[in-house]
Amino acid sequence: MNDQPDLTIAIHNGLSEIDRDAWNAVANPIGEAYDPFLDWDFLQALEESGSVSGETGWAPHHIIVSADDALVGAMPLYLKTHSYGEFVFDHSWADAFERAGGRYYPKLICAVPFTPVTGRRILVADTPYKADVKDALVSAAINITKANDLSSLHVNFIDEMEWENLGALGMLQRQDQQFHWVNEGYQDFDGFLSALSSSKRKNLRKERAKAQSDVTFEHLTGDALTEEHWDIFYEFYLDTGDRKWGSPYLNRAFFTLLGERMADKVLLILARDTDTGEPIAGALNLIGSETLYGRYWGRSEERPFLHFETCYYQAIDFAIANGLKRVEAGAQGGHKLARGYMPTPTYSAHWIANPAFSKAVENYLEMERREVDAHIDYLGQRTPFRRGD
Repeated sequence: MNDQPDLTIAIHNGLSEIDRDAWNAVANPIGEAYDPFLDWDFLQALEESGSVSGETGWAPHHIIVSADDALVGAMPLYLKTHSYGEFVFDHSWADAFERAGGRYYPKLICAVPFTPVTGRRILVADTPYKADVKDALVSAAINITKANDLSSLHVNFIDEMEWENLGALGMLQRQDQQFHWVNEGYQDFDGFLSALSSSKRKNLRKERAKAQSDVTFEHLTGDALTEEHWDIFYEFYLDTGDRKWGSPYLNRAFFTLLGERMADKVLLILARDTDTGEPIAGALNLIGSETLYGRYWGRSEERPFLHFETCYYQAIDFAIANGLKRVEAGAQGGHKLARGYMPTPTYSAHWIANPAFSKAVENYLEMERREVDAHIDYLGQRTPFRRGD
């Protein structure tokens, strides 16, 4: 006798159409590490602010699975008309496909917009039939891709187990790397430094001393965050956007919503000139139950090692003080290795409708994975830690 209830699938064009508590129950189930980026409050703020919408090339098409009218599964899914804000770069795929006469956009992507953070993407309640719910979600996403003549489906920044599962279902497997700091039970920053080689330990101490010589740092979270702080940080954010990618992804309204809804999950590190008290830099972090996630940073002027101190060392201080297991400081950045951030693999899975193009991408990914693995091994032998640690 099969006690599994009938599963029904629906597509929603916005988180506001989905009950907040029902979404959060599958996005951050009891017993799992809390992920602030999957919280209804975060994802819906992206939509309500207009940072995520059809107009910005991120049209929500969230899939939910229900059993007996109860939400038991979900996928944060978006129809994309470009490849910006994803951090799993497929621009070359799009170029090759379109030069061959194909149409790469629109495509479907299961991800957290603008957020290169590994986490759950195929969200399911803990039921005896959760494997069937996962299969239903993946099948629904692929069927949407087929039915709408879309080029591809992408599931970005998943953990290794999900990556293997999706690979077993026939999705193409891609691998990349980031740099994460891991808390090995350090009591303070000096405890972390003691694990480094002598030369690296001296270098980091010099960097911190120079960065802090004329700058003071504030850690702002919860009720301490005000609209004035968001005004200050948004100017920093715009500066970074102008210098790095031209057009910022997030608008000012998003930060107000984030502060109203999730202030206790936000850490704003603000750097001020010691003499004038004027803010000169800021780094925005989100706080999970196990991880501090560095997201955005900006500055109004350059100071020696200001970036490293604001984004990396202050984050380590906070993680140690609050018993967090790791700091994830965003995508890329080989300079993080010398500061104790270790090479860590990241994973994504891809389904491409055109068989010939899918085969070509599969061959490319096989070579790319070997190169990524070799690069991680190479970096792993060149860490700043004492030999043997």
